[in-house]
Amino acid sequence: MLSNRLTRGALERIFCNMRYFSRTPSIKFTHATSQPEATLKHPSDTSTKSTTLKKLTNREALNSALDEELRRDEKVFLMGEEVAYYHGAYKISKGLIDKYGPSRIWDTPITEAGFTGLGVGAALMGLRPVIEFMTMNFALQGIDHIVNSLAKTHYMSSGILSGSIVYRGLNGPAAAVAAQHSQCFAAWYGSIPGLVTLSPYDAEDCRGLLKAAIRGNNPVVFLENEYLYGEAFDISEEALSPDFLTPIGKAKIMRPGKHVTIVAYSRNVKFSLLAAEELAKEGIEAEVINLRSIKPLDRTTIVESVKKTNRIVTVEDGFPQSGIGAEIAGLVFESTNHN
Repeated sequence: MLSNRLTRGALERIFCNMRYFSRTPSIKFTHATSQPEATLKHPSDTSTKSTTLKKLTNREALNSALDEELRRDEKVFLMGEEVAYYHGAYKISKGLIDKYGPSRIWDTPITEAGFTGLGVGAALMGLRPVIEFMTMNFALQGIDHIVNSLAKTHYMSSGILSGSIVYRGLNGPAAAVAAQHSQCFAAWYGSIPGLVTLSPYDAEDCRGLLKAAIRGNNPVVFLENEYLYGEAFDISEEALSPDFLTPIGKAKIMRPGKHVTIVAYSRNVKFSLLAAEELAKEGIEAEVINLRSIKPLDRTTIVESVKKTNRIVTVEDGFPQSGIGAEIAGLVFESTNHN
């Protein structure tokens, strides 16, 4: 992750010549490498109209979204390892077994290939399963079902053979785990035809995106972040409504600016906002974009921002090669703005 030193130093140095406001666009890529925590006053989101704000952690947001969708539609059910009586490895499903019983909240054996395939079959038959992986690294055991059994079937049949299913779990670097448990799969799943890939940042993202994913008719990979589960964010009354949905494929401008565009997703939105605060002290107004949706990617919001700022930085904690930043660089270079 971006350390405080990198947030306060390296990003400032990247933009140190911006006080001269050269009109030549520049593309730079910043990959996060360490795992600090920092406090941040979360800016109000312009996508919600209500000014009354409450505090909600991402864990609570995910739990409430699941609860509301289970109550709303009897076809929705949750399945995974220890999601019932243990309430999930990260307590996202706390209390759901008491409300909906074992027919809707399924504890499974430790066999990702098995219960992922079962979920795909249920989706094809009209149910709406939510598959929880303790970590998306374990989803590799069921990746044939995720990619070939449903996503490609959905794509190759033009949606005729499809089903609603959400594969959710933590993604990216986590605390005190080895390389096998620290991978970011955003670019992996974002490259698969027929598969929607989402990565929420704050509590509003978690509620609105998860509810939209469950109600949609597509296979969805939902990439959460362990560090953000216990972090509390301001959330409006509107976003707490059972009918609140976040549009899939629409990025959110977290902080407007005119000198440089910073694009990030998941936890790196936090560090990008911190970097923007430091840059503001130098008179540099950074526009921070929270992607929220990896695929479909909101290309319009990115390109329109770069047209205004003429500079872009992407921040991610995935592999340095063939990442989300590379895709964004390509779309900017191919846009009319660059030409």
